Amino acid sequence: MTARRTVDTAADHAATPAAPAPARVGYGELLRTPGAWTFLSPALVARLPYAMLSMGILLLVTRTHGSYGTAGTVTAVAAVAQALVGPQTGRLADRYGQAAVLVPTVLVHAAAVGALIALALGHAPAWSLFLAAVPAGASVPQVGAMVRARWVATFTADGASDASAARVSTAFAFESVTDEFTFVIGPILASGIAALANPATALVAEAALTLVGGLAFAAQRRTAPARIVPQPGTKRASALASPGVRLLAGTFLGVGAVFGGMQVSVNAFADSVGQHDAGGTVYGIFAGGSMLAGVLYGVIAWRRPVQQRMLISYTLLVLGCSVLWAMPNLVALTVAGLVCGLAIAPTLISGYTLVETLVADGAKTEAFTWLTGAIGLGLAVGSMAAGRLVDGHGPSTGFLVPVAGAGLGLIVLLSLRHLLVAPGPGAAVAGTAPARGSGDVPAEHGGAGRLVGAAKG
Repeated sequence: MTARRTVDTAADHAATPAAPAPARVGYGELLRTPGAWTFLSPALVARLPYAMLSMGILLLVTRTHGSYGTAGTVTAVAAVAQALVGPQTGRLADRYGQAAVLVPTVLVHAAAVGALIALALGHAPAWSLFLAAVPAGASVPQVGAMVRARWVATFTADGASDASAARVSTAFAFESVTDEFTFVIGPILASGIAALANPATALVAEAALTLVGGLAFAAQRRTAPARIVPQPGTKRASALASPGVRLLAGTFLGVGAVFGGMQVSVNAFADSVGQHDAGGTVYGIFAGGSMLAGVLYGVIAWRRPVQQRMLISYTLLVLGCSVLWAMPNLVALTVAGLVCGLAIAPTLISGYTLVETLVADGAKTEAFTWLTGAIGLGLAVGSMAAGRLVDGHGPSTGFLVPVAGAGLGLIVLLSLRHLLVAPGPGAAVAGTAPARGSGDVPAEHGGAGRLVGAAKG
């Protein structure tokens, strides 16, 4: 009898189909997507200045006004303006199209950065720099969110499938790597231009790249998502109406605090040891660790749910940040920053993958910009807090900001992680999935959470 039961059990296991292996899409296949390079190339030019802006403002105001506190606050004002206005431009892009929003935005940005440069060089009062920083930050183009929306539109044009979910997941990993690449190159480029010429020239280069890249990206209309036109009598809710989106935005504030605290503290630490020009390089290596982790993340066919992956990577981020304040020299700080950066990209990729499943097509660009804006807002608070700590207590104390910001974000994420579950069909918070194609399309029912598979990679 025992032998028969053993045979039956073995037969049952043999009859049970094996779980399918997770779909895997390589970067090569992703980049061979028809039309991809037509928007990726100008987007890279337009996104590169994102990290140049904050570094350029920090260097310029420190040079002209002699205070890390003032420089950090001006940087923070620009970042707050970007965080608050960015999602609104994303909402407008969903409604009126990316080009209609992007063209005037980059024109305003170039003018606003020029005004900020003139005021700083003229040693204008600090309050005037704060005022000028508002339009400079508010007009930062949301190109990263627009690129992610284009990837989603490209891969779901024929409906949802396991293959499309895998492609979207890989595309988000690629976009995170691109983001980190800009954070590697941007500070180094700004610092290098400032060292060879002056900080004002670095900001001029930032404005020029934003203008040229933004206009070139806007010209690529064929790959842009279709505009979502609400049906008569309906009012499209904001993507922020989703509790999961609000949770992710809150946790991304902590990631932004890491960026802001690191930018100010690394530069101050390098100054304190007589190696001012090394600050951009150290920060670039920190971002380089994140870029490396993002590359590896994108080539792995994950079996663990994305919610768990985000919890793990965020925990590692807190642990990495917890040792920065104790580093005795610039070499040790560089190594610690590299290790800390390894947790950044997996956290960001997981967050963007999750938020894509929480809203419908009519709100995806807006949802992405809420996360990007949250990073900017966290960067603002982090840079301002770190600047005050550095001015009052020395450069090492500024590194308490990254661990505090990330620690609070982890507490919120652990407490409310049940909100990171995609809604079922008909439960979308903003718009719903329309038919794909060029031109205007009406919002129709269905489609919310249709790429839930991407959250289970």
